[in-house]
Amino acid sequence: MKNVIFNIFPNEHYLDATLYQHGCEQCLPAHCYGPAVRSHYLFHFIFSGKGIFSTLDKDGTTHTYHLKENEGFLICPGQNTSYIADMQDPWKYAWIEFDGLKIKEWLNNAGLTCDCPIYRNNKKDLLKPMKEELEAIICHKNRSSIYQIGHLYLFMDLLINSSFHHKKMTTGKLKDFYIREAITFIEQNYQDSITVEDIANFCNLNRSYLGKMFKEELKQTPQQFLIFYRMNQATELLRSTEMSISEIGKAVGYPNQLHFSRAFKNVYGVAPSEWRKANK
Repeated sequence: MKNVIFNIFPNEHYLDATLYQHGCEQCLPAHCYGPAVRSHYLFHFIFSGKGIFSTLDKDGTTHTYHLKENEGFLICPGQNTSYIADMQDPWKYAWIEFDGLKIKEWLNNAGLTCDCPIYRNNKKDLLKPMKEELEAIICHKNRSSIYQIGHLYLFMDLLINSSFHHKKMTTGKLKDFYIREAITFIEQNYQDSITVEDIANFCNLNRSYLGKMFKEELKQTPQQFLIFYRMNQATELLRSTEMSISEIGKAVGYPNQLHFSRAFKNVYGVAPSEWRKANK
């Protein structure tokens, strides 16, 4: 791989596990990053060399980890961290930023949490395929998002099974069941004028409790998720059909074209017509 590779994942959203960005770098001596806080999970895997990873607790306590080849470290959303390459033997690492409904559970199965962020390998025969899955994600930015997400799943499976702190896979939680029920309702009714209250009633849940679950598991409110889902469906129609902007707006739950265009631009930064020209 090159000395520095950095890629942004396409503006598409997958529920159980999705990518945001990924890359690889051969760092210079003492190259550092942070202190910084991330919005999603970020995992670094060290291909060679050494470095130091530090985390800052809410109570102000700093935890420092000295890491080397074939080890890794996890940064959790909202966690204050920094890391620096060794002066004599600077590390080369790959990273992936990801999130999703199943990610926290999978990371727990790998024994990785905010309080236990270090990956150490317990099955050397899985190191090579794990590196290959990382490289498949990072080095094939022109492949489809399905290709990259597929390799993310394979990487997570290898991460779990090769981790020194590997835990037995757990069954789904009741919270996951309710979120999936809510998502199913959105998938089946997004084209209609549904509200968060409608979603909560379908799940037989209090609206505020539903909102709390979404924030904890998906890092967004039900309303934000509904908007993002509608806009994601709109991009598919813009890319694959000749429907007018007004027709697409109505098809994803926006009878008013102006309201649809405004919501689309808030999510993607450009008007639907501009997005279509760039992605047709």
